[in-house]
Amino acid sequence: MLTKTKRTDPGAPGGVPWGRHGWQRRIEELDPVRDHQEIHRITAGYEFPWDYQRSLEFALFRTYCVPTISELLQRTGEFEKRPQKRYDDTALLMAELVEHGYDSERGIESLRIVNRMHGKYDIDNDDMLYVLTTFIYEPIDWIDRFGWRRLTPNERLASFHFYRQVGIRMGITNIPESYADFYRFKADYEQKHFRYTDDNHRVGTYTLRLFCSWFPAPLRPVVAQGVYSLLDPMMLAAFGFPAAPLRLQKLSRRALRIRARFVSFLPPRRRSKAARDRHNRSYPGYPVGYRPRDLGADNDNHRKDRPRAA
Repeated sequence: MLTKTKRTDPGAPGGVPWGRHGWQRRIEELDPVRDHQEIHRITAGYEFPWDYQRSLEFALFRTYCVPTISELLQRTGEFEKRPQKRYDDTALLMAELVEHGYDSERGIESLRIVNRMHGKYDIDNDDMLYVLTTFIYEPIDWIDRFGWRRLTPNERLASFHFYRQVGIRMGITNIPESYADFYRFKADYEQKHFRYTDDNHRVGTYTLRLFCSWFPAPLRPVVAQGVYSLLDPMMLAAFGFPAAPLRLQKLSRRALRIRARFVSFLPPRRRSKAARDRHNRSYPGYPVGYRPRDLGADNDNHRKDRPRAA
C-alpha cells in the first residue's frame, strides 16, 4: 500500500507540512503553555495577519470607551495631535513581541519602550489589565466571526499565555491565571466602566477620523458608517456614536465573511507578516532600517528622508 509523503517547507518553523491546514496541524503538535510564543506567532503572523491587524484596531478603539483611559489620552494630546504615529507605535511594538518573542533582544527593547511610555503616567492597574484583555479576546472574537476558520483551543490558550507573560513583564499585577477567569474580568469590567463621557467621544472621533484618513476623501463617509456598523451597542453608547442602518450592518458582516471564504482557498503563508509592514505611514519600509527604540510617542528622532542603520 502506497502512503503519501509529507512535503515540508524548509524555511518555515518546525518544517510545516504543505496544505491549507498545514499550520493548524503544526499548532496541534505544540503545547499551548510551553510553546505559546511559537503558536501565537503562527496564528498572528501566518494564518490571520490581516484579521489580527483589523481586530486589534478595534480592540484599541474599545479601550477608549473607558473614561479613565480616554481622559488620559485626551490630556496627553497624543490622539489629537498625531493619531497616526500613536497608532503605529502601539501596533509595531506589540508586533515586535509577536514576531521575535518577548525575551528576544528586540522584544526586550520593545518592552522597555512600552514601559517607558506608560511609566510617565499614573495608570490604574485594572485599566492596564483591561487593555491587556483586549489583545487576547478581541482578535479571538473577530476571527470566530470573520476568519477563514475558527481558532483551535491551542491557539486560544496560547494567546492568553502569551499576553499574560507580556503583562507580567510590563509590571501589571493580579493577572488571572486562567483563560476563563481573565475573560470574566473583561466582561465585568466593561459592564462596570463603559459609559459615555465627552473625552470618550473626542478620542473616539479622533480615532474614527484616523481610520477614515486611510481612504480617498469621497469614500470617508462610507468608511465611517462601516465602522459604526461593526461597533457593538455598548461601544456606540460609550462614544455617543449613531448606529449604522441595519442593512449596512448586515452588508458589512457579509462582506467580511465573503472575504474569509476567499482566503480559505489561498495557499498557506510561508512568511510571517507580524512585524513586516513596508507601507507603514510613520516608519516607511518597516522593519528595514528600524529598531524598536526608534518607536515611541516621545521619540521624534526618526526621519522619513534619512535611512537608518539596520
